[in-house]
Amino acid sequence: MSNARYKIVIADDDPTISKLLERTLRTDGYQVFMATDGEQAVELAVKYQPDLLILDLTMPKLDGYEITRAIRRWEETKRACIILLTAHPEENSAARGFEVGADDYLVKPFTPAHLRARVQTWLLRRAGSPREDDDETLEGEFSL
Repeated sequence: MSNARYKIVIADDDPTISKLLERTLRTDGYQVFMATDGEQAVELAVKYQPDLLILDLTMPKLDGYEITRAIRRWEETKRACIILLTAHPEENSAARGFEVGADDYLVKPFTPAHLRARVQTWLLRRAGSPREDDDETLEGEFSL
């Protein structure tokens, strides 16, 4: 799977977290578009129609919940995977995020390996399993 075909929008107003997210995902070959506020995140999502968005919950102009609602409203963006990112792991924050349409919830601090695993998992799920372009079929017994 070539990561270059995947587009990711990152929205976080913390420069340290933004750089970590951007560096990690660009190193892995993804196309990354950066936003520092919620309005910019929505604009980038509409323009680039990303496969995945990583959204900080507390952002200027629009928060992660509002961005998620907006993304889910438009036909062009509603299939994108959304991971909410927060430094405040309150249980009701996660529940509210899922209610508005988020797919996942990641708590700061996180490791680059954890981020990579979450991103890859959601992109594979979005692409479908088994892969749509896989012509092979499984025959016979399968054991572990």
